[in-house]
Amino acid sequence: MAAKTTKTPKTPKVNDNKIYAGKRKTAVAKLRVKPGTGRIFYNLLSHDELGMFHKLALIEPIRIYQQELGEDLKSDFFITTSGGGKESQIQAARLVIAKALVEITGSETLKKAYIKYDRNMIVPDSRRKETRKPGDSKARARRQKSYR
Repeated sequence: MAAKTTKTPKTPKVNDNKIYAGKRKTAVAKLRVKPGTGRIFYNLLSHDELGMFHKLALIEPIRIYQQELGEDLKSDFFITTSGGGKESQIQAARLVIAKALVEITGSETLKKAYIKYDRNMIVPDSRRKETRKPGDSKARARRQKSYR
């Protein structure tokens, strides 16, 4: 006879070798999660040293995590960004934090909370620059006509 087993809730498991990635326009953010106290390091700086709006953008996914699951983080986030501009890099970092938290916890309620708050926290923006057409100066501009 098979013994009955009770299901225990999943505890977040941190994998040191796993690197999470997120993109926004041409900016790419890579995240490494390590056991710790819930600190965020953005390009080797503590998130406290960033500007107010950038700091708030990085903390948003963590605040939603704490509000939905009711527990503090037991990991530190190390984010490196490249490409794009400052705002795109921050948005890519915000995306990668949210994606990593959803994957680590495996929580469907957390994913739904992120999508309800801001869909771009989970789903990357698919818009890209339109390609330039041959014989024209820009993607949508046409050649000027001259009647001489």
